[in-house]
Amino acid sequence: MTLRIVPLYPELLSIYADRGNVRVLQQRARWRGISVEVTPLALGEALDPAQTDVVLIGGGQDRDQALVAEALVAQTPALRSAIADGVPILAVCGGYQLLGHRYVDQSGRDTPGTGLIDFESHAGPTRIVGNVVVETEFDGTRHELVGFENHAGRTLLGPTVAPLGRVIIGGGNDGTGTTEGCLDGRVVGTYVHGPLLPKNPWLADQLLAWACEHRGLSTTLAPLDDQLECAAALAASALARSERR
Repeated sequence: MTLRIVPLYPELLSIYADRGNVRVLQQRARWRGISVEVTPLALGEALDPAQTDVVLIGGGQDRDQALVAEALVAQTPALRSAIADGVPILAVCGGYQLLGHRYVDQSGRDTPGTGLIDFESHAGPTRIVGNVVVETEFDGTRHELVGFENHAGRTLLGPTVAPLGRVIIGGGNDGTGTTEGCLDGRVVGTYVHGPLLPKNPWLADQLLAWACEHRGLSTTLAPLDDQLECAAALAASALARSERR
């Protein structure tokens, strides 16, 4: 059985090497002997939830985000079906913003989102840029999430939406350095680029385990030698702490 990784509109939504997240999932599956297929979704194509085991939505510049917004909104019923069936979604930066109800840019232009998660985003007066460290928890296990943020958006989560984690260093969702991203079931939204998964292999494996469960495969993943990945994470964490702002 083959795992199907579906990045949405990667020709427009991969501004900070988000395609690296696709590559990490693909390679970590292959190292474990899991057959995997990457099937990017292009503008004009329809998402087939039955042929999807994990969805990735990357970040893009405002003009690219506006270009894909209408197409992504049209995929909302298919995405809802996929989510209900247990398909995990990783959405980064612009892709994260489009999970919400809307994104309002600095000119006041309102770009509708999918409304899959209860939040909205507005462009702030300045960009939030720098290395970031976030404390998060999955299934009772605490993790440190590291990476890089570069966004003007201020995302305000709805009252019932849980953040992905608590900001240790960085601006986070709204620039106040309190919460970062969102976690709703198997939907992970975040402003953390870098790309995200190479330095956070534990999150890559969480997404893979969910994808395997959806495809009917074992969710017990064979351990990998993550010395390099862990060294990269420690280096990123140390750099962020040395630049603490």
